[in-house]
Amino acid sequence: MFSMLRNFPGRKIHAAPIWIVFRALACLAVFASGAFAQDAAPPPKPASTLLAQLLHEAEQNNPRIQAALHGWHAAQQVPTQVSTLPDPVFQLQQLNVGSPRPFAGYTTSDFAYIGLGFSQDLPWPGKLHLRGEIAKRDADAMQEQYESVRRSVLAEVKADYFRLAYLSKTLGLIQTDGLLLDELEAAADARYRSGAGTQQEVIAAQLEQTKLLRDVTMHHLDVDQAQARMKEALNRSQAAPGVVPDEISEAPLPYSFEDLVNAAKTHNPDIAGAEKIIDRHKAQVDLAKKDFYPDFNLQYAWQRTDPSQFPAYYMLTFGVRFPIYRTRRQQPELAQAQAALASSRSQYEAQTQQVAIELRNAYDIAQRAVSLLEIYRGGLLPQARASFQAGLAAYQNNRQDLQSSLMAFRDLLQLDQGYWQSLVDHETALARLEELTGLSLHQEGEAQ
Repeated sequence: MFSMLRNFPGRKIHAAPIWIVFRALACLAVFASGAFAQDAAPPPKPASTLLAQLLHEAEQNNPRIQAALHGWHAAQQVPTQVSTLPDPVFQLQQLNVGSPRPFAGYTTSDFAYIGLGFSQDLPWPGKLHLRGEIAKRDADAMQEQYESVRRSVLAEVKADYFRLAYLSKTLGLIQTDGLLLDELEAAADARYRSGAGTQQEVIAAQLEQTKLLRDVTMHHLDVDQAQARMKEALNRSQAAPGVVPDEISEAPLPYSFEDLVNAAKTHNPDIAGAEKIIDRHKAQVDLAKKDFYPDFNLQYAWQRTDPSQFPAYYMLTFGVRFPIYRTRRQQPELAQAQAALASSRSQYEAQTQQVAIELRNAYDIAQRAVSLLEIYRGGLLPQARASFQAGLAAYQNNRQDLQSSLMAFRDLLQLDQGYWQSLVDHETALARLEELTGLSLHQEGEAQ
């Protein structure tokens, strides 16, 4: 560094000590911040009470969750309906001879009578039970679908909450870093007034201020969009006040990838729902096989003619419905059920693979974000701030041009925002892992 300073074109050798002092201060600041970066990292804290309240509100009021819940409750009412015997048929018979009027010939003809009876259809044993099992599996699948919708909505609420926290924090950073830009603009103006600088430098510093105003406006637009999504998830009016998030912190991930995979296999509602569909189609295959067997019908009747001349008649009838069109009805039904079973098994494998991919992606994002946060805290942020401060001092003492200082300022602003973006990526990835596995990683207290 010393040789570079001595040979730097356009610089005098006696100016080198001042430059070395600024650079040395910058290096010391970087070393100090890097040495104590691990101690300076904010300790993980439980998620805010506000987030827990928002999750509870979404679970109670979100229309998608409520629709899935009512759909599950409706499906629970089906098994008893389809597993119950068909309603019996009661009959009243009356036969006249010689007159169309009811009961007119009851005492004038030996053939006139009045009768009472009933009939009952009787499916082959086991058919009703299988129909109930099919409906029960459908209800179980609807329950898993409800759980999937619930977790998806809660993950969306968390993502929007973290996004709002990021926007709130970066708006403050723009204002804070804007004060540094004010110093740079003041230095440019002072140099211009003293004749050491140019008007172009003043305009360039003012242009950077205008860019900050543009960034603030875009941040407000992002806030409005995130607030709109949050209100939709909470089923609030769009005219309701917005959510003011607390500051977020880094939550730990105490599970390995294998632990997360095992949890997903056990608790992921999409995988569980696919399993229920397989069970449903297994029962459908068994029912299709039983449809090769006949169903029955039982009838019983009582008939009464003139009681003074003839005794009452009692008649029992047993009917059988034979499936004689097997090649056109039962065999295609069985083939359809078997094909549906094979399809459901393939869908289960596809769903398992899909969950594994999403789990891998979310886990990798979370792990990468942890590494990035350590890099930001341990080097990038303190280095960028020290570099800007050293550059500002050098510019104020005519040792550096304005563009180098502006570039250092842009790096500082981008890295400040990048740190919080990495933190939001980390927390959003954890929310996705919670959705996929059912584990609670944010300690916000909601039931997963």
